[in-house]
Amino acid sequence: MVDPEERRLDSVESARRSVAAVWRIESARIVATLTRVVGDFGLAEDLAQEALADALAQWPESGVPSNPGAWLTSVAKRKAIDGWRRRERYDDRLTAIARDLEAEERRAAEVPELPWDPDRIDDDVLRLVFVACHPVLSREARVALTLRVVGGLSSDEIARAFLVPTSTVQQRIVRAKKTLAAAKVPFVVPGREEFTDRLGAVLGVLYLVFNEGHSASAGDDWMRPDLSREALRLGRILAELVPREPEVHGLVALMELTAARFPARIDIAGDPILLADQDRRRWDRGAIVRGRSALARADDLGRGRGAYALQAAIAECHDLAPSVDDTDWDRIVLLYEALGRLAPSPVVELNRAAAVAMAEGPAAALEIVDGLVAGGALAGYRFLPATRAELLVRLGRTDEARAEFEAAARLTGNERERRLLLERAADS
Repeated sequence: MVDPEERRLDSVESARRSVAAVWRIESARIVATLTRVVGDFGLAEDLAQEALADALAQWPESGVPSNPGAWLTSVAKRKAIDGWRRRERYDDRLTAIARDLEAEERRAAEVPELPWDPDRIDDDVLRLVFVACHPVLSREARVALTLRVVGGLSSDEIARAFLVPTSTVQQRIVRAKKTLAAAKVPFVVPGREEFTDRLGAVLGVLYLVFNEGHSASAGDDWMRPDLSREALRLGRILAELVPREPEVHGLVALMELTAARFPARIDIAGDPILLADQDRRRWDRGAIVRGRSALARADDLGRGRGAYALQAAIAECHDLAPSVDDTDWDRIVLLYEALGRLAPSPVVELNRAAAVAMAEGPAAALEIVDGLVAGGALAGYRFLPATRAELLVRLGRTDEARAEFEAAARLTGNERERRLLLERAADS
């Protein structure tokens, strides 16, 4: 006979998992809808969290509703109305919200609950993405807010991903909401005159999140694939919301083509496997197909390749090559040169040097790297001495290479990467 207390605990745990899953899938649409209704982003998120608490209390007894996202939204709207009533704010907004809610309830009683209206909700989600990545916020705040309200991650999950205390993430989110309220940021998609710049900020956040998952800057794990997959998921959503923007498809292509190599980037112990040593049979061919399709979508728009699409083209060269030696390094060098003209940066130049080393030899590449060292723009960037060390090894200058590997190891905050660099130093 099943113990009643065990049954109750199982029901509570099942409800908790359901709430977590619903929030991960529906959070952006729920918060976006509420923001449109109440006109305040911070209040909308607070109302959504209160509705989640109600779900945790009620669903173990009543069961998960057939349309849990709509249930959470309706409960949150009711809470907004109750709050205004307590403050005696019987204004036009209250009347409109009450009328909408009553109409929804009548429709629900007449016909089965239907999925979200994609036209209205998609517009709301796009607005939410732009609000979360508004330029009045710091880069750290944009990342935290995007992952929280668009990605559906909890503060604990974000804190673990970036190796900061949960309280730090919570403070960033609270401060971000206050900043948005103080700046009176409207819940709108930017006008044509600022759309491109604002979209660039959104893509920059997703790119940053993906890269942190691809090569973790600190901690015990060399990669955090879940973080990269979350950035890719959000990128796919954005690509459907703004299908006529080539750089969105370019970023999705870059993330797909890069993530395709994830299965072969670490060994069973979690230690790094460099590109030359990877078993390419383990690469995700489905991701490669999706990435190439996204790159083709960007090209089909006929506006030329931007920075993300060029990087995707470089990733495509790697993914299609049967081996490192058979890679089209000349084409990769040309793509890096184009990227350097379009989005010049010392990091792009360092990556070009690595490609030049394969296409023309280590001596030509070392000249580029030494120029970067002399310029000082990458001081403290661990990949600079690491790249220089690899070139010195190929040139037989092992003592210098050892010193560079050790310098790179001192600069990294990632334990597995540090071990790899010290092993390379010992082998030099």
